Amino acid sequence: MPLSEHEQRMLDQIESALYAEDPKFASTVRGKRMGMASNRRRLQAGALFVLGLSLLIAGVALPVKPGGFPIISLLGFLVMFGAGVLVLVDGRRRSVPGAASSGADSGKGGKTSARGRKKSADGFTHRMEERFRRRFEQE
Repeated sequence: MPLSEHEQRMLDQIESALYAEDPKFASTVRGKRMGMASNRRRLQAGALFVLGLSLLIAGVALPVKPGGFPIISLLGFLVMFGAGVLVLVDGRRRSVPGAASSGADSGKGGKTSARGRKKSADGFTHRMEERFRRRFEQE
């Protein structure tokens, strides 16, 4: 569902404020730049997958099996597995910039308890524990 005009204007304002406040972070999170790296990584993973698949098939077809074990097929499977891991690791790296920004913001404001957490988080957990105790006592 497309954004309304009002939502699009608000999004543009937020984006311009982000660029003004932290241009380095904004350029890191920018969609085009991340998409290019992602496409390149996907292409590399695809090429590795095709290489692994060809090794897997060649290992079955060729008579080179030391000790009766198709070592070339095993190598092909491992290359294919590595290609899958390469794609998954790339997906996790994309979410890191957002997590890094929230971690940087958490240290700025608010008082922290002796355990290093914010007071509001301690209040929340305290309230949840109290609710749990009340429910447990009712049953």
